[in-house]
Amino acid sequence: MKKLLFVFNPHSGKGQIRQHLMTITDIFTKGGYEVTVHPTQCKNDAYEKILSRGNDFDVVACSGGDGTLNETIKAVMTSGNRLPIGYIPSGTMNDFASAIGIPKDMPAAAQKIVESSFVTVDIGSFNQEYFTYIAAFGMFTEVSYETSQQMKNMFGSLAYIMEGMKRFNMTKTYRVKVTHDGETTEDEYIYGMVSNSSSVGGIKGFGADDILLDDGVFEVFLIKAPKNLQDFQFTINSLMKHELDAKCFTCFKAAEVTFHSDNDLPWTLDGEFGGDCRNVMIKNNHRAIDIFAEKNNLLSE
Repeated sequence: MKKLLFVFNPHSGKGQIRQHLMTITDIFTKGGYEVTVHPTQCKNDAYEKILSRGNDFDVVACSGGDGTLNETIKAVMTSGNRLPIGYIPSGTMNDFASAIGIPKDMPAAAQKIVESSFVTVDIGSFNQEYFTYIAAFGMFTEVSYETSQQMKNMFGSLAYIMEGMKRFNMTKTYRVKVTHDGETTEDEYIYGMVSNSSSVGGIKGFGADDILLDDGVFEVFLIKAPKNLQDFQFTINSLMKHELDAKCFTCFKAAEVTFHSDNDLPWTLDGEFGGDCRNVMIKNNHRAIDIFAEKNNLLSE
């Protein structure tokens, strides 16, 4: 029998894994796997467990939010052992799972792992760290931490924008030098992201229209600092209408991009705090991991 390591966050998504754990392990067993189950105990436990034990298994599966998936992928990338990854989402937004077509229903996602072949996708390097689908700085990164769970449950993706609209007087601006493909620009920004997903914060289309998860490039999206409340409202309206060609935005694709700021720049990686950095190099690791999912229009033929 093939061996499968199943690592899950017991607290993610209001602990819904508890209702499905027996069903999921039964699906894996019927699918021909000898299953080892590990509930995470603290932050980075998934990373440490997979890094130390991953070589003993044929497949590693994880369940949790984007943070749990990030730890799993980071462990596989760091180990150098290209284990196929299965993912059962249980967080609030689960942007990457949504983009790649993994079902929100947990038993159905487990069934995909035993029935589907895997697809190959790009993964980002952020200095010495990794991210699955987004590295971001600025306004909406703080909003994602501070928006209440009740607001998220009631309004979904709009909760982030609604919270952000309250914050004009508190919005920090960051003077950032951005370099890609031999070009350098410098401006004041309130937000920036490098992403590989059709959905960020649950907002569909928050980026380029021709996104592919395995094309070797990321979508870069920057929001320029508004000069007054009218500019701020224009920016929010353009964002909600997905008018990404508006003058307040800068969009481009790149396989490698660097950011420099004279002051600390707070980053998030897949929704988790990524540190305060003044110099950041982001690279696309082309088709770096294998994950169980169905092919869709976000993957090249």
